[in-house]
Amino acid sequence: MDDKQREEIKKLIQKKILQAEKKVTLYQEMAQPITPENSIGRVSRMDAINNKGVLEAALRKAEGRLSALRSMVNKVDDEDFGKCSKCKIEIPVGRVLLMPESPYCVNCAR
Repeated sequence: MDDKQREEIKKLIQKKILQAEKKVTLYQEMAQPITPENSIGRVSRMDAINNKGVLEAALRKAEGRLSALRSMVNKVDDEDFGKCSKCKIEIPVGRVLLMPESPYCVNCAR
C-alpha cells in the first residue's frame, strides 16, 4: 500500500468518524428513558419500551464502530496497516475502503 492510498484511507476514516459521531448523538437523544407519568396507553407504552430497546442496541453498535474507527485512524501510518491481524496477508484496498474499521481480511472476519 503506497502513501497516497494511506492518505486517502485516513481521510475516509476521518469522514466516517464524523458520520459515526453524528449517529451516536442521534441514537443517544432518541434512546432517552420513557417516563412513567407519560399519559400514553398501555400498548403504546409497551411499543415505546420495545423501540427503546432497539435504539439502545443500535447505539451500542454505533459506539463500537466509532471506537474501532478511532483506533484504526491511529494505525494508518503503521507499517502493518492493511495486513490482516490474524493471517498477516495483505487486505485488498477495496476491502479496507469498504470497512476501514476491520483489521481482518474477508476469510478471517468470518
